[in-house]
Amino acid sequence: MARECRRVLIPPVRLQQAMADGVLGLSAEHSRYLCKVLRYGPGDRFAVVDGAGHLWEAELLDREQARMLQPLAQPLLSQPRDQPAVVLAAAVVKRDFELVVRMAVELGVDRLVPLLCERTAVQGQLRPERWQSIAEEAAEQCERLWLPQIDPPTPLTELLSTDAATASVAAMRLWATTRQEGLPLLVEALASSAAQLPDQVWLACGPEGGWSPAEEEQALGCGWSPVQLGPTILRSSTAAVAGAALISHWRAARG
Repeated sequence: MARECRRVLIPPVRLQQAMADGVLGLSAEHSRYLCKVLRYGPGDRFAVVDGAGHLWEAELLDREQARMLQPLAQPLLSQPRDQPAVVLAAAVVKRDFELVVRMAVELGVDRLVPLLCERTAVQGQLRPERWQSIAEEAAEQCERLWLPQIDPPTPLTELLSTDAATASVAAMRLWATTRQEGLPLLVEALASSAAQLPDQVWLACGPEGGWSPAEEEQALGCGWSPVQLGPTILRSSTAAVAGAALISHWRAARG
């Protein structure tokens, strides 16, 4: 039985730097993954993706290098970004944020903005480099050709006050909240965009203690539309993942 062709992700700049005469130099991490974890040997083939929509095949030569089977300028597969772009602005949570990062990537989120809110509570230091590594691993695992953007931790007030999130683009901005009567469901808000598809769909999910009244007021004043995710109160991490899943399904269903 043919061996499954597994993928390694090498961003474009690193890919260019690692190439010489059609031979790809492997990092220590990729060498360990291919040779120790997957037990690949000389002659075994795997896929190389750059996180920018392109895929090539490569053949392992030894533990330190592989031969690319297509030129960099002629990838085996190229894929445009899905539209509209899905942006998840999720409050950093105490224990589960690494899980949020991984699942957001698997669900097709195109950009993740870690939010620092009034009621944000974290254990230890923030680890954006670790989040980036998790995103790359998740992109390899779920076979995405596009690596999502992981923003640095961003104060919510900064995001709302500058409104840099949606400058110069047609965006739907959805604010997940609770304990308010008459809020539309997220799926209902998405359905309302059928007449005019936005360039981006943003979903903001708050911290474990919920949004503060000042944050709610500022968001509504900046044009964010409040929505609910259902009749129950969800953990912050659950809300972020559930919301991302609903938007991803809606986008896929639109074709």
